[in-house]
Amino acid sequence: MTSSVSDPGWQPPRPPLDTPWTGQVGPDNALPEYPRPRLVRRRWLNLNGVWEYTTPGRYGERILVPYPPESALSGIGRHDDRMWYRRTFELPDGWEGDRVLLHFGAVDQVARVWVNNQLVATHEGGYTAFTADISGALRTEGEQELVVRAEDTGDRGTFPVGKQANDPGGILYTQASGIWQTVWLEPVGPAYVERLDVAGERTGFAVTPRVSGAQGHRAEVVVTEPGGAEVARATGPAGDRLWLPVPEPRSWSPADPYLYDLTVRLLAADGRAADEASSYAGLRTIELVPDGQGRPRIALNGRITFLHGPLDQGYWPDGIYTAPTDEALRFDLEQTRQAGFNCVRKHVKVEPERWYYWADRLGLLVWQDMPNLPVLLDNPPGPQAPPVRQARLRFEAELAALIGQLRGVTSIIGWVPFNEGWGEYDTARIAAEVKAADPDRLVVADSGVNCCHSHPDSGAGDVYDDHTYVGPGRPEIRDRRALAAGEYGGLGLVLDGHSWPGQPQAYEMATDAERLTGRYAEMSRDLAAVVRDNGLSLAIYTQTTDVENEVNGLLSYDRRVVKPDLTVVAEHNRAVIDIGSD
Repeated sequence: MTSSVSDPGWQPPRPPLDTPWTGQVGPDNALPEYPRPRLVRRRWLNLNGVWEYTTPGRYGERILVPYPPESALSGIGRHDDRMWYRRTFELPDGWEGDRVLLHFGAVDQVARVWVNNQLVATHEGGYTAFTADISGALRTEGEQELVVRAEDTGDRGTFPVGKQANDPGGILYTQASGIWQTVWLEPVGPAYVERLDVAGERTGFAVTPRVSGAQGHRAEVVVTEPGGAEVARATGPAGDRLWLPVPEPRSWSPADPYLYDLTVRLLAADGRAADEASSYAGLRTIELVPDGQGRPRIALNGRITFLHGPLDQGYWPDGIYTAPTDEALRFDLEQTRQAGFNCVRKHVKVEPERWYYWADRLGLLVWQDMPNLPVLLDNPPGPQAPPVRQARLRFEAELAALIGQLRGVTSIIGWVPFNEGWGEYDTARIAAEVKAADPDRLVVADSGVNCCHSHPDSGAGDVYDDHTYVGPGRPEIRDRRALAAGEYGGLGLVLDGHSWPGQPQAYEMATDAERLTGRYAEMSRDLAAVVRDNGLSLAIYTQTTDVENEVNGLLSYDRRVVKPDLTVVAEHNRAVIDIGSD
């Protein structure tokens, strides 16, 4: 269900570059899709659309939620440190007597939320979702008022920011403040499932329903094939871990991204269903195993599998941090598959749930970075100068929340807490805590440690990760960790009419598409030798698309041009994957 809020007078400013989807966005079509595919209920109300927007000294503006105010699609096109959002809504018929949950996909950086003048939520951190039970604040009938105050000081503050910068340039980009993911409502009963923690193993699923108000209830989980045939069922006390063995299990992989459907029910003492929701998950394992020469290698579902993918920044010229449409969100991942890759590194950003849904569906293995704390890249803090205490506390709180939020995503096979020393501290401890929180995934403790002289290799994590431009580098086995070329490439090409304002940059510039394709082929042949000779397990090419003044994408920033010959790129990528896999 989508709200009917409309504003015919709303007009967005023209972005420096538009995408094929820019013109599809409007007050009645702002990301209308169900935002949480891993826990779906039938009834819901989308609150995306035009809201009132007020900042100090400015009144009467209108903003299109959930696009950040810096973006053209928002209708604002500038940054504000302090933002007030307001809208009204009415509850749909049939919600009487239900509890009502208000969900925010993400608000950057600090959010305070009021319903009918009652404070219902306070949240810190711009990358994790939060929910408020607003039942007690609702009026019995008529319009309900929703107000959000957001505060975002960007990289002047002590929150994780990734590549957002108050003064963008080079490898740092335009910041994205305020509400930047879907806002929505759903009705539930007194007892309900808050989330599902799902671990898909080789022969079955371990499912832990996280519940609220379920004293004396039991949880039932049913696993079915996509066609509807039941394959497993288990019940137990609500909140307990349930094991569901799957007969003749079919593994999830990039070659066969097979997903089972899950249904979870909360059952009261009399057997009545107090709550029901649907989900999905795949069976897969990720681990390190020795190859024929005794070298540690990454294995998917017990088979050594070379992981090859692009660095994916997740920026958009019209929406900045927010893709204009769900089709656009899916497009980048589809292009990644067409380019012959089998994985993707989500670089110092967290995406909406639907991005991971498409990675699951399309069959892309995901390395998920934690967005870094603010850092001066020309002089990153060394081991004797860690981030200030408040920044460390906020970083660790949001990292823990991120792992909890995304733990059930099938496609995520690794966590990357630190990149190139940016805001890095206590590396070994942080890596160990990430592994303890999610032991079924791999950990890259400090991606690009070789290029961060202020932070020597901690020896922590499961993977030693080399960054070399243009590369690829030639890391060597040094201990129990697998080897990765976590960043290499960066071949650039400037396309007139498809470039962001400002001075373009890349690690190496090509004169035309033919030369770019040729250099990619040369680099791939070099990579194949490193895979064969050094036992490399993972390679990440920079990057999926151009981003602002970086022009080293396989696609232009506006997604209108594929720069190299994608057939040639795919042929080489698949060849490298074959060389590095059993």
